[in-house]
Amino acid sequence: MSVAQLTQGAIVVAIFLLIAFPVHEFSHAWVANRLGDSTARYQGRLTLNPVAHFDPIGGILLAVSILLVGFGIGWAKPTPVNPYNLRYGRRGETVVAIAGPISNLVLALAVALPLRLIVMSPDLSATVVSNDIALFAFNTAALFVTVDVLLMVFNLLPIPPLDGWRGLLGLVDARTAYSLRQFEQYGFIVLLLLIFIAPRFLTDIVSGITSLLIGYP
Repeated sequence: MSVAQLTQGAIVVAIFLLIAFPVHEFSHAWVANRLGDSTARYQGRLTLNPVAHFDPIGGILLAVSILLVGFGIGWAKPTPVNPYNLRYGRRGETVVAIAGPISNLVLALAVALPLRLIVMSPDLSATVVSNDIALFAFNTAALFVTVDVLLMVFNLLPIPPLDGWRGLLGLVDARTAYSLRQFEQYGFIVLLLLIFIAPRFLTDIVSGITSLLIGYP
């Protein structure tokens, strides 16, 4: 792996661990607290401090997989939520679940907007391309958008134990939710199959959304 690839990998790891993961988990905690469950707040998780959301195994695995393999497998410390404390019953669980992915979309949009302005302006684009520092900053910001889009898309998949699965269980009736829970034991296997057998599925979706946000042709 070249120095440039290692640098890019280190930037991606930093974006995940210092911004994307903490904001994602904080959003779960914040919404849960607003809906009546203070479990995360009492455990010190209602914060943007990356240390509070860092999972040693998930964080180390993320860094190693990105730097050595080229794609990341990792996770943050799950935000504790007591669904019995939430208002609106199981619908409250859905709101808490999708809060994380939505926060990553908001981050992606916030950074993508100025990038889109640059891409759509020939003069600004030429200035960025002709300046090494500006080009590095642009590419880093684009990586930031990609990482957050990836977190959003991946977590919205209706596969246990992802946010999309928890959101789905809160939307269906109680009997259907009970029946679906029997598949939770297979969730990790399905995730591994998706990551290793059909990675192009996720890559195409993430690339398409990122290009749409930034304005790439």
